[in-house]
Amino acid sequence: MKNVGLIFLMFLFSTHIFASKTKNDSLLNVLDQTIQKRLSYTQLKAEDILSLKKKKTKITNLTERYKINQDIISLYHSFICDSAEHYIHENLSIAEKLQDKHLIIENRLSLANVYSLSGLFLQAHEIYASINYDSLPIHLKVFYCWNKIRYYENLAIYVHDKKFSEEYKSKKEDYRNRVLSLLYDQSDEYRKEYAFMLQAKGSVSEAINLLTPIFDKQEPGTHGYAMAAMSLAKAYSLSSNRDKENYYLILAAITDLELAVKENEALLSLAINLYHQNDIYRSHNYLKVALDDALFYNTRFKNSVIARVQPIIENTYMLKIEEQKSNLRLYAFLLTLLVFVLTITVGLYYKQYRTVSKSKKELRFINDELLALNKKLDEASIVKEKYIGYFMNQCAVYINKLDSYRKNVNKKIKMGQTDSLYKSSTDELEKEVEELYANFDNAFLNLFPRFIEEFNSLLKPEDRHKPEEGRLNTELRIFALIRLGITDVNQIADFLRYSVQTVYNYKSKVKGKSRIDSDQFEIEIKKIGSLSL
Repeated sequence: MKNVGLIFLMFLFSTHIFASKTKNDSLLNVLDQTIQKRLSYTQLKAEDILSLKKKKTKITNLTERYKINQDIISLYHSFICDSAEHYIHENLSIAEKLQDKHLIIENRLSLANVYSLSGLFLQAHEIYASINYDSLPIHLKVFYCWNKIRYYENLAIYVHDKKFSEEYKSKKEDYRNRVLSLLYDQSDEYRKEYAFMLQAKGSVSEAINLLTPIFDKQEPGTHGYAMAAMSLAKAYSLSSNRDKENYYLILAAITDLELAVKENEALLSLAINLYHQNDIYRSHNYLKVALDDALFYNTRFKNSVIARVQPIIENTYMLKIEEQKSNLRLYAFLLTLLVFVLTITVGLYYKQYRTVSKSKKELRFINDELLALNKKLDEASIVKEKYIGYFMNQCAVYINKLDSYRKNVNKKIKMGQTDSLYKSSTDELEKEVEELYANFDNAFLNLFPRFIEEFNSLLKPEDRHKPEEGRLNTELRIFALIRLGITDVNQIADFLRYSVQTVYNYKSKVKGKSRIDSDQFEIEIKKIGSLSL
């Protein structure tokens, strides 16, 4: 059971990690889209500032001008450092004219804060040193402490030296303790500063528990939302929860870009994290955007921080590009080789295809010839079978007739009727010849029922034959014998009881009436008709 429970917990943990990564990937896509629109957000903020400046030109009252300047400073504070400084100086001048000591100190503290953001730490220190902290009212003491916290925080980052950094961090926590003693202990400001103090002491989980409700209260798309998200990102960074840290860094970066905040700490931190996670392309892109914003904001402090990491990320990015180029060259070579091999393969296949195709054509030709030959053989076999049967029957008939004729001759000789014998022999012979031709015609037309029609198609219309139904005339009978394969003129002459010359004359006469060449005529005769099988 313990093992089952452990497996279940591991499953839940892995599912949570996967879901977290998927959420971060989706948010990174949103961040990429927001970066593409950042120029429009910058333009909108510039238009808001310009609108306030135009409004200010119509106001002469110092107090009203001071308030509008405060609005302009609020927009410039995270937008363009030099411009914020300019309007703080202008308000400081107004405060002096109004002889309002509290406003003078408030603007001097604001100026010191801008100096620390700009990297002018000496100038900021001179302002702080010139102010008597103990004589300040509570709200200015709180403002003073918050400024000194940020001052030492930036200074520790700027010097980037462990010995001095530890000293500055210690002083920062001293001022945090001071501000905690001034704030109402149930306020969000108090809880936030207390959470930062817990982080410094290593109690990160408690800090996260305090910071999460503060974040949940913030309205998305506001500066407070971005600041609360950034606070949680730093807390999760200390707890080594990289996915949660990235999640809140992305939210802060998106909000800062939409608000055109050029003092954008979240995007730089995210770029460094993604570099360590080997997402070099996004890291390089985000770093470039962060550097563009820092140059726009015009602060040496942010530029110096970016300058420490830029060469490392830039170098890795260039190595990655070179690696890609090398891979691309390799892929191009392999692709060329593949195309070459494929071309050869296709060529061989085509050659083989042509060989096979040629062989198939030759085989079809041979098959056609075999089919034609088989047809001729079948036709010859049928002719032989039918004519052998027919002539065997005729031979039997003629043997019987010959035997009857012999008996009749013997009888008439014995009876002395020689004159009668001579007359009957002549009549009988003619009768038998005519019967032979009639039987031949009948047998041939049974084998080739379309012979006369196809024979006539080879002749001119006016010379076509119209024999008696079921009979052949002499010319048709000559070519019928040729169709049966009897091409010897002597055999034809003997069968028809004509001289050889007479057969030649008949053949020449018919060929003279042909629509085709006389040399081709007999070849076409041999192709006539199909057997009635």
